[in-house]
Amino acid sequence: MQAHPYREQRSLFGEILDWMLAPLLLLWPMSVALTWLVAQSIANRPFDRALAETARTIARQVVVEHAAGGASRVKLRLPEVANEVLRSDEADRVFFQVLGARGEFVAGDRELPVPDEVAAPAQELRYRDDDVQSDAVRVAYVWLPSTGVPGEVPPLVQVAETLDKRSRLATEIIKGVIVPQFVVLPLAVLLVWFALARGIKPLNELQQRIRRRESHDLSPLQERDVPEEVAPLVGAINDLLGRLDRSIGAQKHFLADAAHQLKTPLAGLRMQAELAQREIDAGEQDPKALKRSLQQIAHASQRAAHMVNQLLAMARAEDKESSRSRQDVNIARLARETVRDFVPRALENRIDLGYEGPDEGQALHGRLTGQPLLVRELIRNLVDNALQYTPAGGSVTVRVMDDPFGQVVVLQVEDTGPGIPEAERELVFRPFYRALGTNVDGSGLGLAIVHEIVQQHQAEIAIADARPRTGLPSGQGPGALFTVRFPLARRDELLPDGTAAPSAASPDDRDQPAGGLPAPARR
Repeated sequence: MQAHPYREQRSLFGEILDWMLAPLLLLWPMSVALTWLVAQSIANRPFDRALAETARTIARQVVVEHAAGGASRVKLRLPEVANEVLRSDEADRVFFQVLGARGEFVAGDRELPVPDEVAAPAQELRYRDDDVQSDAVRVAYVWLPSTGVPGEVPPLVQVAETLDKRSRLATEIIKGVIVPQFVVLPLAVLLVWFALARGIKPLNELQQRIRRRESHDLSPLQERDVPEEVAPLVGAINDLLGRLDRSIGAQKHFLADAAHQLKTPLAGLRMQAELAQREIDAGEQDPKALKRSLQQIAHASQRAAHMVNQLLAMARAEDKESSRSRQDVNIARLARETVRDFVPRALENRIDLGYEGPDEGQALHGRLTGQPLLVRELIRNLVDNALQYTPAGGSVTVRVMDDPFGQVVVLQVEDTGPGIPEAERELVFRPFYRALGTNVDGSGLGLAIVHEIVQQHQAEIAIADARPRTGLPSGQGPGALFTVRFPLARRDELLPDGTAAPSAASPDDRDQPAGGLPAPARR
């Protein structure tokens, strides 16, 4: 079986901190990028407006003259002073260009590129980014009204400017926004750390309270002293502590009762051994006395062995892990074998022990799944209990009754003993409890084992009088009738090999009436 790889223990504080800081640290570069784009847009706006105003001013100085031959002539009436003003920018270089109606150069800088698009509507100002002498520039251009002469194009006015001032302004905006973030971000991380540490502090206090507890202190934790989000966890811990307290209490009670019950046969065993040793030391060689002592020793050791076996059976019945693995159980065969095992004891006590139910080779109408070992232990304890309380000359009957509808299988153990009063029928299933008014020597564990096995098989057990209590002959009791109803598996469930479970009705069962259980014969 492949072992699971070791999984490193995670820190709740660290995981929450990661989930809080990771988005913050991820959004910060995005914020820087968005700030850069916004700064570029903000920086371009005033300079684009100034560039556009310059282009319109130059456009107003363009004059179109119509010659006698029909051709148009474009002139720029730009004073020399204005030309010098355009060149006076200390940070950036400014270029301008005027093209005539035939695309000829009129004035300005020849190296300024011409736009690629066809002439746009007149007086519509446009912008583009371009390069002049390996310098990036921002260009504002406008097409003037057409001359109306065929073959001529509208005159073009362009003004370009390098990007130094724009870059400086964008940098200043970014510095004004980003630099404070370098102060705010560590402060935010520190505040998140402090808030998280303060928020998780109640968990540390709860941990310290639990660590300071004594190992025997299983009292519930105070839920009102913890945050609302942790209250369900504390409630679950309290529920576990309560169940653990009850389990430990039951174990202590069980061990105390077991020690008390074992003490009696062990004390008798020791007393008889010491008595036999004194008789041998005194020189008494009476074989009958020694035989009586040895018989008492054998009886006491038998009682102790029976008690130990019952304790082991109780432990097996309470083992939850083993009860999860289930297999088919032939309860009729187990009942027959148990009856055969107890026949010598029944004959010794002059008790009529019998079995009523399906014979060997006959199958039930459904499948009983469970633990065969535990079901056998259940039947043995019921039969042992019946033989113990049935007087000489009485009878004990074990019945297995089949259900033709395949819903349940019924196990009954009936005796002719003193019976169990109705007030004690719930108490007899407690460990070490024995019915009052009886001198039967027993451990008081048999019916407790039966009850535990019944619960693990989701079955039901009931106790009733075997006979009416009124009109009984003197000296005879009503007897006890133990009835256990085991639920059967549905017919559409699968067998362990994966095949569908077939109907197990025998040919004889087909003749049974559909109204109830068949009447078993006593054997």
